[in-house]
Amino acid sequence: MRADWIGRILRAIYTVVLYVLLPITVYHLVWRGFRHNAYFHRWAERYGIYPHATRTTGVLWIHAVSLGEVNAAAPLIDALRKCRSDLRLLVTTITPTGSARVRDLWGHQVEHVYLPYDLPGATRRFFAHFRPVLGLIMETEIWPNLLFTAQEEGVPLHILNARLSARSLRGYRVLAPLVSRALRTVRLVAAQSDEDAERFVRLGALPTQVRALGNLKFDVQATDDGLFREAFRARAGRRPIWIVASTHEEEEGPVLSMFRAVREQVPNLLMVWAPRHPERFRPVSISAGNLGLRWSARSIATWPGPEDDLFLLDTLGELAKFFAVADVAFIGGSLQPIGGHNLLEPAAAGVPIVTGPHLHNFADIAKRLREAGALIVATTADEVAAATVELLRDPEQAARMRQGGLELIARGRGALQRYLELVAADLPPALKRQSGSAAKRPPAA
Repeated sequence: MRADWIGRILRAIYTVVLYVLLPITVYHLVWRGFRHNAYFHRWAERYGIYPHATRTTGVLWIHAVSLGEVNAAAPLIDALRKCRSDLRLLVTTITPTGSARVRDLWGHQVEHVYLPYDLPGATRRFFAHFRPVLGLIMETEIWPNLLFTAQEEGVPLHILNARLSARSLRGYRVLAPLVSRALRTVRLVAAQSDEDAERFVRLGALPTQVRALGNLKFDVQATDDGLFREAFRARAGRRPIWIVASTHEEEEGPVLSMFRAVREQVPNLLMVWAPRHPERFRPVSISAGNLGLRWSARSIATWPGPEDDLFLLDTLGELAKFFAVADVAFIGGSLQPIGGHNLLEPAAAGVPIVTGPHLHNFADIAKRLREAGALIVATTADEVAAATVELLRDPEQAARMRQGGLELIARGRGALQRYLELVAADLPPALKRQSGSAAKRPPAA
């Protein structure tokens, strides 16, 4: 087989650039650390350096970059823990919020480290240390050296729940000759939709590598905890609840303006606000206080009081429970050209959804939710406020939107079982445990 000299040259250039930029990774960690203290810790993992000796037993590796990807992967990881209890599960993330969610969900029942930077030495040390039998990469993490090193180490990779927006496809254009070669080392790209599958092929994956198997986020079970809702209502009072989730710094001023506009029409409204990043919790509370709003926070008061204007959800992993108590949801990342965030979680909770116009990261899901009548896409913050008022005043319209979202979620389920069957085909035979029990077959989703 003739050597791919162009590919080698491209990879070498890419790697040299990464090494030249290496000091910037340290600057990035320090800069983020001043905003989120967890970035000051566990730097060695980010460079593929581990304090323990190499272990050689079977490891199934799942990479989920941050909180949202961990939540999406949770049903798959739970199912794999049941059907392949002979394997050690390693979950990698990049962000501290993802790391914290892994620990919240599974404690020390799964192993966790940060994924190293895409440097050849770091990726080789990662594979040499953990020796995974299979790697499952969630959504859109395409790191050329990681993929090439997996091939060199004989580790098959799948990209699962894969999504690729039109904007991301354009963003990869500069690296397309290298990324296309890296993609072809992957065993299979299991895409969320036909549109995502087509874009991966345009990026360079072979058509035989790509299949559209559906979105795992449809299989995330909604939280249905009547006791939680009753406890919330007992403290907050029986009043309209507007939940504002996954907002970014640039959206915080508009959110406060929207809240004041909605409160003029719905005077007893309570806003539950969950900023996207933990470092924004304190600035949001300061901004609310400066406007004279009465606020409390989940980490301090547990529940909102009957006189509170704003309840700050400053904990991780509880958003789904609070969607279930809301009357209307606004999902952030959509007023600014960020691309939006998970729309299926509020839909699964039966909450009518309003967003801004920037939804390019979730274009397919947004389209399907709009067709189901479960989503209103506004073009400005003023329009978001007006749509929110309309839904709070019109329970019949809110009920139709709620039902449309629930029906769409029900129709979309089933990806979990398809992914389990796909993964099972590439796993080694079950290892005998000391008790002598063998792993079970994948359960039905």
